[in-house]
Amino acid sequence: PDYALSLNNLATLYKNQGRYIEAEPLYIQALELRKQLLGENHPHTAFSLNNLANFYYKQQRYEEAEPLYIQALAIAEQVFGSDHSTTKTYRQNLENVRAQRK
Repeated sequence: PDYALSLNNLATLYKNQGRYIEAEPLYIQALELRKQLLGENHPHTAFSLNNLANFYYKQQRYEEAEPLYIQALAIAEQVFGSDHSTTKTYRQNLENVRAQRK
């Protein structure tokens, strides 16, 4: 998991620098690593799903972002419940992407 976090952090650095081509595979790799090590329904997996979705959202790639937000939200609701701050953040992210798609 520490390696996945490092990948995520490097991806975020690249994203913030506008280096999207370099950032995307790192976000994907971090997500896949977390799925393998922690499972499909782990909170850290949801975090990676949300990060990749945010990456797509920032680039107006809404059709790619929405299903990732849906998955992240489903995990958060299952793990944390519907009133948890993380769940609320993921729900708001999903609402934001849906508003952009209309």
